[in-house]
Amino acid sequence: MSDKQVRAGIFFDRFTMQPQISLQKFEVFAEGLDHPEGLAFDAEGNLWAGGELGQIYKISPKGKVRTVATLGGFNLGFTFSARQDLFVCNFKLGALIQLDRSGKTIRSWERAGRYRFRNPNYSVFDREGNLYFSDSGDFKKDDGFLFALRPNGKIEKLLDRLSFPNGLSLSADERTLYVVQSTKNNVLAVPLRDAGAIGKPRIYAAGLSNVPDGAVLDADGNLYVTCYASHNVYKVTPDEKVSLFAWDPTGTMLASPTNAAFGGANFDEMYLANLSRWHICRVRVGINGQPLANQH
Repeated sequence: MSDKQVRAGIFFDRFTMQPQISLQKFEVFAEGLDHPEGLAFDAEGNLWAGGELGQIYKISPKGKVRTVATLGGFNLGFTFSARQDLFVCNFKLGALIQLDRSGKTIRSWERAGRYRFRNPNYSVFDREGNLYFSDSGDFKKDDGFLFALRPNGKIEKLLDRLSFPNGLSLSADERTLYVVQSTKNNVLAVPLRDAGAIGKPRIYAAGLSNVPDGAVLDADGNLYVTCYASHNVYKVTPDEKVSLFAWDPTGTMLASPTNAAFGGANFDEMYLANLSRWHICRVRVGINGQPLANQH
């Protein structure tokens, strides 16, 4: 991506490029949710999502919605462990919350040492049971963190002074953690070393206007980044080429898309939460998603 393209950001994409996938291929999968942000599939193919009053929704493969529990606060990112416990980032409660699939709270974390969480946002497991999660901090304050919850229950700080770190995605070889920085309109690539160490982060994709939020990988290593403020999705190839994957100029089908997840009978459908409205939409991407730790 050239410097000119980076500076132009979405204006370059909107006015000189066509989205790779037509908006007409999207459809509403489930509706009646309270401004969903986070979503994740369990191992049985049910989609779980959250609401802005702390609702925990379980959605069948046919799109039937059931409220399992209400935590209060505002649920953001959802992630399932290999044991099929649900981990929820709730920013109004300032907590990372572990639930069983009946909706019962098992454990909650509100601190890392002396630091009290302000905006737990998104998390992702590796196959060893380490849970990486972002705490976004304050908008435009460059005071966000990246943490790791280890299998022994201890939390370690990995990075600080991040620019509203948000969605996370882990490469198939688990050597790179992709971290969305919403107020920098970019994605960082964070090398993961042995023994829990990390390498120096670098910018993996830039110019992702406006307010990139979530990220999900397909089986070929392409990273899809949802943009909250501009109702669009970018695609970033493994050789770091950025293109416009989808865009909704009216903000009705793709309406402030936050998080995305792969699912469906053939695992080739992308599901997207739409924070500005009340539905989850889906589209067939034409390639399988990369399985998460709970789906292997």
